[in-house]
Amino acid sequence: MIASAEWRQGMLFDGRSQSGHALHFDGTPEHASGPSPMEAVLAALCGCTSVDVVSILLKKREPLQGLTVSAVAEQAQQPPRVFTHIRLIYRIRGNVSRKAAEDAVALSKDKYCSVSKMLEKVATIEHSIELEP
Repeated sequence: MIASAEWRQGMLFDGRSQSGHALHFDGTPEHASGPSPMEAVLAALCGCTSVDVVSILLKKREPLQGLTVSAVAEQAQQPPRVFTHIRLIYRIRGNVSRKAAEDAVALSKDKYCSVSKMLEKVATIEHSIELEP
């Protein structure tokens, strides 16, 4: 895998993925022009586990209608400001069984989500599941 970041001006950077997609990073305190790199890491965690959970629930033929994964993270006070604690909230819409939802989240966390596996080396990751019919 290959990625790059190019400085544009001030504290603005253009990131580029191997697949040709762009991310605009903003290193200012306001993050007005894009996420900070750490915000992007947190969003990548949400995206990674979302892909897993949707894939697993669809394979189980669960009547999934929607999924939102949100994260709240705490960071170390001093540099490097790594994540120390992350709480993931899975909001699953549809008549999905609690067991299927719990199994899908567990499989993502324990087996499939590479971002989660990397982050759990430095941060405690907890989760909750909210089922909405």
